[in-house]
Parts: sequence; C-alpha cells; structure tokens
Amino acid sequence: MAYFLPDRKRRLTCVPEDVVLGDSCMVWVDVNDRMQTGYRYTRECPMGQGFAPGFQPALSPRQMLEHGVFEGGYMNDCRDEFPTDWFEAAKLSAKPDPSVNYFGLKSRQPLSVWQDKGWIYGPDPRGWFQWYCRYYSGRRLPEIDATQIKRWRAFSRHAGQIRANCYPGDIFCRPKQRQALLQWAHDPFI
Repeated sequence: MAYFLPDRKRRLTCVPEDVVLGDSCMVWVDVNDRMQTGYRYTRECPMGQGFAPGFQPALSPRQMLEHGVFEGGYMNDCRDEFPTDWFEAAKLSAKPDPSVNYFGLKSRQPLSVWQDKGWIYGPDPRGWFQWYCRYYSGRRLPEIDATQIKRWRAFSRHAGQIRANCYPGDIFCRPKQRQALLQWAHDPFI
C-alpha cells in the first residue's frame, strides 16, 4: 500500500499526522491485492465525514469488523488499504468461518453469485462493504456512491421485518436478517 500526495512525487508509507484529509490536499491510494491490482483512488474527505445527505450508517467499518461480519474472511488481503485500528479488535479468520459472525451463522452468498447477478458495481470487486470502507475513508465517486447509497437505503426493509415480527430486545429473533443488517451498516440490535 502506498499513499501519494498529489502535489509531491515522493511516495509515503503512511499519511503524515499534519495532513488532514479533505482539508488542504487529497491523498492518493494505490491498491494491489489479491482481487485488484493497479487501482488508484483519492481520499478527498476526512475519515467518516462528508457523507451524502440521508446516508447515516449505524456502524463504521471498524465497528462492523469488531462485531464479526462476512465470516471473518472478507478483508484479509487488503488490510494495508485501511487504518490499522480497524483491525485491532476485528474478528478475522484465514478461511470463512460462520462462527466468527456476530450471530454465529452463515450469512452470505459466494462472490460469484453477486457477480452473476450484476450486484458488483464500479471499481470495488468485493462489493458493497468494500465500497463502504472506501467511502468511509474519504473516496468519492458520485455515480457509484449514489447507486450504493440507494442499495443501502433499500436494505432497511429488513429492519422493518424485524420490528414487525420480533419482540423489542430479542436479538436472536431473525438472526440471519440481523447479520445481514450488520453487514450493511444498519443497526442489527433493534
């Protein structure tokens, strides 16, 4: 992973503390991992700020990883792209392991299903969560962002189903839907 300041040619191994993303400069991020090589993007907004109106995720990527998402195997080879503190208490696994998920069950379809159905958009080959991690860290791609935010809003229907069918506070009612909400940054503890 390498970061570049656009106005300088030197390569940085990390962003200097005196650089505030979105303040006075943009930071370039080069991505080279198992699923994506040679991709470069800019972080132009401060971490966790500058979200589109109406896009108010209940959880940050760090919180999602700490709770246990995607069977612990989603981001093992692209950790250098994101802040190290996201992974300090993350529940990760070398191989997909449903017990790592907060609700302890299998929670996803294979990536190949997402690809076959056309659910992978833009430059994020891992799907919505990768988009969210990059958006949260400051990348902005207006057309892609609008599509992904629209998908996030539509996913809230699962919260409505939980509210309609579960007693308040019974977090083990509809655990698959709750795990799915967690993996889309919605509050699964409703």
